[in-house]
Amino acid sequence: MTRRIWTAFTVSLALVVGLLSAVAHGRQEGTPDGRPALSTAAAQVLTWTAGDPIDRYLSFPTTAVAGRTTLVFENSRATGNTTGMPHTLTFDVSDPEYNHDVPLNILANPGDDRGGRHTAEVVLTPGRYRFFCTIPGHGTMQGVLTVTENPGGDTAPPVTGARVDGDQNAEGAYIGQATVAVTATDEGSGVDRIEYATGADGPWRPYTAPVVVNTVGQHTVRYRATDRAGNTAAEKTAAFTVAPPPSDDTVPPQTSATVGGQQDGQGRYLDMATVTVTASDTGSGVNTIEYALGADGAWQPYTAPVMVHRLGAHTVRYRATDRAGNAAAARSVEFTVVATPAPDREPPVTAAEVTGQQNADGAYITSARVAVAATDAGGSGVAKVEYSFDGGPYLEYTAPLTVDRVGFHTVLHRATDRAGNTSQARRTTLTVAEGGGVPAPGCPEWDERLTVIVGTVDSGVPNRMTRSRCTVNELIEDERAWSSHALFLKHVDRVVDRLLTDGVLDAREHGAVYRAAQDSGIGRPGQNTGYRSLFDGSESSFSRWQHVGGGSFARGADGVLTSGTTRGGLGMLWYPQTRFGDFSLKLQWRDDGPGAANANSGVFVRFPSPHDNPEESRPEWVAIKYGHEVQILDRPDGDMYKTGSVYGFDRVGLGGAGVTPKGTWNEYEIRVVGQSYSVLRNGVLINRFENTGGQDFVPPRSDDPGTDGRRYATGFIGLQVHGTTDVISYRNIRIQEL
Repeated sequence: MTRRIWTAFTVSLALVVGLLSAVAHGRQEGTPDGRPALSTAAAQVLTWTAGDPIDRYLSFPTTAVAGRTTLVFENSRATGNTTGMPHTLTFDVSDPEYNHDVPLNILANPGDDRGGRHTAEVVLTPGRYRFFCTIPGHGTMQGVLTVTENPGGDTAPPVTGARVDGDQNAEGAYIGQATVAVTATDEGSGVDRIEYATGADGPWRPYTAPVVVNTVGQHTVRYRATDRAGNTAAEKTAAFTVAPPPSDDTVPPQTSATVGGQQDGQGRYLDMATVTVTASDTGSGVNTIEYALGADGAWQPYTAPVMVHRLGAHTVRYRATDRAGNAAAARSVEFTVVATPAPDREPPVTAAEVTGQQNADGAYITSARVAVAATDAGGSGVAKVEYSFDGGPYLEYTAPLTVDRVGFHTVLHRATDRAGNTSQARRTTLTVAEGGGVPAPGCPEWDERLTVIVGTVDSGVPNRMTRSRCTVNELIEDERAWSSHALFLKHVDRVVDRLLTDGVLDAREHGAVYRAAQDSGIGRPGQNTGYRSLFDGSESSFSRWQHVGGGSFARGADGVLTSGTTRGGLGMLWYPQTRFGDFSLKLQWRDDGPGAANANSGVFVRFPSPHDNPEESRPEWVAIKYGHEVQILDRPDGDMYKTGSVYGFDRVGLGGAGVTPKGTWNEYEIRVVGQSYSVLRNGVLINRFENTGGQDFVPPRSDDPGTDGRRYATGFIGLQVHGTTDVISYRNIRIQEL
């Protein structure tokens, strides 16, 4: 364990030392504005260094004494600049808080005519100088230099010395490591700071503790000191050699490299790639890591990740040597750097394809499949595709949609690219015709009303299609017989929570539906006994009905009752199994009459048995004379009683009926309590009628079992047929006794 820790420390110090480069002095003279250098030698030298970072200077002074001063600013490969990034050293001459008598503005980069090292002779006065980099994006490269009066008198620099310690071999080389201890004394103003640098051109660093050097090879440590009067001692050096410790290690280091940076869709790096090299050695430890650019580039010490900006294909080679002298074979990584493309401001384009078996009118029989595709010419690529079905919320498109609800449908589709551009929604429409599969698979109920209505409470929330292809209303199950109100609310809570997670409802709509469920009272004693089916589309439920009079009803393969398709005349299909008193009757009806004219039909309620009135030659007239007919007729001309009217008693115009296009399924609810009749079409109350004994069609019979001239208090339910031109279809007939 001790050897591994010592090895790791050796590698760490070697990398840190390799990162730092020297600041050479005296190579260039003159002021940044071209003025001649001051003739008298400067009393002090102040040095700034910069490298790859754009948020800080690598080193800078914070204090000085007034008088002639040599300023050194170096931004070179020697100070660690591997990218060629330029930096400036600028003195603030506008802020009154700082001295502004030194208008300094030096621009330096490794490729300039001075190799990135610049000097200037200036005269500093007591006070503070603010310095900073003026290149945009470098705003945090700044600091303050505080200048004090030169106390005078002390003109002698400190006296410095260094001692190298460690175990040596017969040749005088230090085995494993050497420790360099630097000392400085000053009898005048006192020592202000001691600095050291490694190698011939390494940067100056503050000396705070003996320097440990454990990289195998020849080394030079330079050192100097400055007193509080600003006198700097001449640079001195300590040279020595570090030899590897005894080892039986014959295995070279293990090396690897990774390439990082932002990539395009083809794996190319945008503007820059960064190569990070790692090496490990479980024997004597890693001594050096090197890299080379290109197939024949010179080997260089690896001290930090290598940043490659030049556009094109590149190869970076790398290798490592351990402290026992074992060298790993050279390896390489290859990559390509390209310029960042122009910003993508063009949104994607979507298209939808509808497939399925179609009839002569172009409607899809039973179901249709909608596939959405998106392309992006802007270059950033498609990030997501979304769709909205029949006005519902936008959902993420992951697979083609199956539309198996009979009727007209709209699919909106849009896409967003990786640059954040979203296309305008495009519209695709289709119609699904009868052919089975209605309602959608797994729906507990059938309810396509425009808003979510719980019992009789309208939440105002759109009745959207959900991911299961059932509407929200159909998932609420408000027609089921619930044993308690709490149990119903628990069910509704689970439904709306799931729809909130799926994005079908938002938080406000979630609360509105739940409050409607609370207000509905469903499940409370006497409030809801549930709906039971009188006709569910099956042959067994159809067989429980009887036909009287002319005309006919037929059950189709899709489970729909249709009137007047095979035989003409006026007649009625009625349900003889039960007499109903107070009830809520629900059913769907659709006008399927030939041509443009609307068909005529109606729903009979509370009429006596047609077979209990032998004096009537036409038993179907029993329902007309002694019951009530709730009319179905959306035609603007003809009979004055329109949809929702109580025939012969209470007229409703087409405006109040909420007319829908011909061929559209409508939901009817006929609610009868006592002698009060309410008619709702698609959840909207279109008529409320109180039977007080008056009527304008036929006078009440003297033997009417009702009281005070009113109609019957109980009776049967039936559906009217007018003839072969008045074709009305029915389905999903159910009743709740109140």
